[in-house]
Amino acid sequence: MDAKCKNPLDPTTMCSLKHWGAPLADDPLQEGPADAWVDCGWGRLIFGQTFTDARRLADVIRDEIKGRRDVAMYMREPLVVVSYAPQELFIDPSLTYRIDFSVYRARPCRLEGLTVRPLRSDDDETAVNRIYQTRGMVPAHPGFYRQALEDQRLVILVALDADDEIVGAVTGVDHLQAFRDPDNGCSLWALAVDPQCRLPRVGEALVRELINTFIERGRSFLDLSVMHTNKQAIALYDKIGFQAVPVYCIKKKNPINEPLFIGPEPEEQLNIYARIITDEARRRGIGVEVVDAENGYFVLSLGGRTVACRESLSELTTAVAMSWCDDKTVTRKLLQRANLRVPAQMVAGNDETLRDFLKDRQRVVVKPARGEQGAGVFVDLDDFHQIQAAVAQAGSWCDKVIVEEYVTGQDLRIIVINEEVVAAAVRQPARIRGNGEMSVRQLIEKQSRRRAAATNGESTIPLDGETERTVADQHYILDDVVPAGTEIQVRKTANLHTGGTIHDVTAELHPHLRQVAVTAARTLRVPVVGFDFLVADVTGKDYVIIEANERPGLANHEPQPTAERFIDLLFPQTKHIFS
Repeated sequence: MDAKCKNPLDPTTMCSLKHWGAPLADDPLQEGPADAWVDCGWGRLIFGQTFTDARRLADVIRDEIKGRRDVAMYMREPLVVVSYAPQELFIDPSLTYRIDFSVYRARPCRLEGLTVRPLRSDDDETAVNRIYQTRGMVPAHPGFYRQALEDQRLVILVALDADDEIVGAVTGVDHLQAFRDPDNGCSLWALAVDPQCRLPRVGEALVRELINTFIERGRSFLDLSVMHTNKQAIALYDKIGFQAVPVYCIKKKNPINEPLFIGPEPEEQLNIYARIITDEARRRGIGVEVVDAENGYFVLSLGGRTVACRESLSELTTAVAMSWCDDKTVTRKLLQRANLRVPAQMVAGNDETLRDFLKDRQRVVVKPARGEQGAGVFVDLDDFHQIQAAVAQAGSWCDKVIVEEYVTGQDLRIIVINEEVVAAAVRQPARIRGNGEMSVRQLIEKQSRRRAAATNGESTIPLDGETERTVADQHYILDDVVPAGTEIQVRKTANLHTGGTIHDVTAELHPHLRQVAVTAARTLRVPVVGFDFLVADVTGKDYVIIEANERPGLANHEPQPTAERFIDLLFPQTKHIFS
């Protein structure tokens, strides 16, 4: 720092302007390499003042290696840099602090049982990385510390306890060595102390030793970046004598940085099916307005464009397509017309018509023509009076009731988004396992509590007539004690909301089933849809399509990228983010 520039916080002086961003174009000291950065193990420290082209700087930041966390600093015009990739880059919400060595008063920080020294070749890099990982920080890539010992731009200090165990570390970057910095500066990065360390003031000892190291090298000041929420670290830097300066960092949006740019969650808590979508939207810088949290309504907005959604149902699904999916009889007609396989079906009417339909079918399914989540569905019925009763109960959910041939097979849900199969999963009905002590009822209640806890309350097993009938088919009543190790299926349907479980089979799905699902989506003209198939084997060609859901639950298909593909559909300009 120039001797005449005593106040590093005064932005009105020529020398202070150099500290905040790139040196002035006519500065004769600007002789260092252009486009400079240093590998710090966790990522690159990119010196923005060495770039003459803001677009080039943006491209370099974007070229971050997956799993690393690059930081670009000292840009003269950070907003201009971000403007070249606003969906990928962001200004880091951290504070920059600086200590001016010309006014620094060294204070000894000698602690009994603590040693601070430079990193050595025989030090265990695993021990250093473990400290960073326990602090939620990015560890250095394999072999970095051995390479760093030969790099004059880096100073890595470690703190050791009385047992010679590494309990802290810090990295310093020498700007003069990095790019012949005309301001003669340096910076501090990756300060971390083992949370299990009982020694006090370890962080302070590391910082003061790093300061002393750079003073001995003749540097003028030391900068550091700290999150504005890290009150403990800020208190330490204030104690040592650091002062805040208007220097900004730019980072790339990635999963590591997500908490820094995603912003606070909406005050109203959406259900899991809406939240998986809004979380992905917020990651990409898309605005989220919660309209009705209870029913999953929200509005997404970006660049003057808005899309209203109810969970995975958006404005891109037309009212006609929605009505086609909503009425199962219409769905069946359209799919059959497209030469896709669907089960035989009739709309429940008088008893004579029903008896005629049952002549060629031993077992049937009764369900409302409109409905979701398995409500009012009765499966595997073979008694005429049971069927009549089921029709009457299903009629309480919808005036139109369907009687359909019962087809056996695996219950397969296929998610199609934008004419592409994104996920496939086999759904299995709720089951209990006996322990020789508890009754069927108690086991169901126990399993139901587990399912509710695992799904944020979305999945429970109803203790209703359908459960009683399913249990009775296996020669039990609800008060019977189930022998140890005996499994009982307690629901006929595999719906998640009635206790069913779901198992990803996307990788095993036969190509023919993929094509059938895409053809069905095109036929119904619906951009996002979940099809319920019954198949003998997910790796085979045989199938029957049972129904289509225009608002499928995307949260049920991890690890498949259902929410990502949904946002790709709504805002395709953001699809490269995190790719």
